[in-house]
Amino acid sequence: MFLVFFVVPTFYGLGLSFTNSSGIVNKYSFVGIRNYINIFENDSVFHQALMNTLKFVVTVVIIQSLLSLVFALLLLRNTKTNIFMRTLYFFPTILSSVSVAFIWTFIYDPNIGILNEFLGFIGLGKLQQDWLGNPLIAIYCLAVVEIWAHAGQLMIIYLAGLQQIPNELYESAALDGANKWITFSRITWPMLAPATTIVVAYTTIQSFKMFDLIYAMTNGGPNNATEVLATYIYHQAFQYNHMGYAAAVSMIFMLIISLITLIQFGLLRLQSD
Repeated sequence: MFLVFFVVPTFYGLGLSFTNSSGIVNKYSFVGIRNYINIFENDSVFHQALMNTLKFVVTVVIIQSLLSLVFALLLLRNTKTNIFMRTLYFFPTILSSVSVAFIWTFIYDPNIGILNEFLGFIGLGKLQQDWLGNPLIAIYCLAVVEIWAHAGQLMIIYLAGLQQIPNELYESAALDGANKWITFSRITWPMLAPATTIVVAYTTIQSFKMFDLIYAMTNGGPNNATEVLATYIYHQAFQYNHMGYAAAVSMIFMLIISLITLIQFGLLRLQSD
């Protein structure tokens, strides 16, 4: 299955990236590395999509990881209230991305959206705006949606990691007079290294691959302000019929994800050691 669904398509896509295939007819020519040269030298939209992707990924990885850790620490004890709150925070995860997109598109709506209505109600009407129509903040508004949808999912991973830490370590720290910060920095955080590795790697890969949420909410607009690499590949392949060019972007995309993930694993492994 790995050979059929990963290895073969990867090498096929690599070969396709050296052609001018349209994806519609079987006739195409070998163009060498021309697609890759055009991507880096002439394609301003690719550069913008890459920057948008990095903005989205960095925002989501940092805030979502921290928020899920805070949730896990606050809801660690198995009380009825905490169990209910865990369920509440986890609930958005089971919703489809399209459903989440419709919900937040309504929230961000500049005319009847709940967010603008709330800002007007509390006297902050000056902050009301077209949230998804503002090129300066649109990508960050999408990052907020992604964080809302998946912070509860990653909270579960941190909860599992916290529950694996022996209580004897905390009891010894208490006897030695350690305060909460020292206990967290010397015991909790180092012992959470495996969970943190999973959370950061998973969040990074999912954020890089984010497509359906962005496609459903903005389709890369306004003026490419939310165009990310995943949507850019889709537009090149299926909107403009540049299948060979899209394959070249896909190869670069896969390389970027692989390198960043390897770097993250290396840094987190050093921290755990």
